Amino acid sequence: MSDFVFYDLRRKVGKRDINILFPNWEAGNERVMVLSPHDDDALLGAGYAIAACQAYGSTVSVCIFCDGSAGYSRPEHKTSIVEMRRRETLRAYSVLGVPEEHVHSLGYPDFSLVSYIGWRLSAGREGTLARLIPLLRSQRITRLMIPNGYREHSDHEAAYDAGRYDGVQAGDPVLVDWGTPCSIKSTVQYAVWGDLSPEDALVSGEDTRIRANKAIVADYGLERTIAEALAQFESQGQIIQGLLAQRRERDCGLGMMELYLSLDPRPKLEYGPYAQLIRSLPLE
Repeated sequence: MSDFVFYDLRRKVGKRDINILFPNWEAGNERVMVLSPHDDDALLGAGYAIAACQAYGSTVSVCIFCDGSAGYSRPEHKTSIVEMRRRETLRAYSVLGVPEEHVHSLGYPDFSLVSYIGWRLSAGREGTLARLIPLLRSQRITRLMIPNGYREHSDHEAAYDAGRYDGVQAGDPVLVDWGTPCSIKSTVQYAVWGDLSPEDALVSGEDTRIRANKAIVADYGLERTIAEALAQFESQGQIIQGLLAQRRERDCGLGMMELYLSLDPRPKLEYGPYAQLIRSLPLE
């Protein structure tokens, strides 16, 4: 078992306690799903979290939105790249201990996911809502990890929107013929390769260079395992090589870090502060 230290970057505390990342964790009764825009994104941005959740008694599933059809670096692979990447994906996640039956591919075309957000689309098509809610309910998912929605890639932003909007609907008493509703207890955003939104840091009055509010520091051995998993994407060799080089910056001297942003996808409107302000205002 790898050694994990979890950090709350707002409270400035670190512990060997997964409750920092996922509050009220119930070992043996958790089912985590990572929404991955493309096949390698969950490994790149949430690989340590996947391993940590497994170590703390949870099953982990990965839902891949896009089919990889744009990911060919050689023209002769244009017609075969989707099948190539499907095989590579299963090999890659098996390295991290995620079985084939927990890898779900939705098959949307690359660079096009934004046009599939919602339920009923043009020309009689159905969007992500009709695929994601039944999946979340059938798997009884308790925790959701969604990709960075800030300036990384249009498919990343679309998967982020699907996660934060469609995800909460899984627990609502709607569309009940799609499965028995199940509430997701918490949602965490992970950075694939770009910086996160500064919104949380600004609201918290923090240094806007520190945009993540949670982190994991894992041992160096786990990073080698992630590299082995990513190496299974042979068709993506040129891209993966550059990303692996960038990952060296994760070394914080205590191990390798992975950054997240806990968020509330459906924040409650608190009327109390408004009432207090209104009562204090003079009438003219």
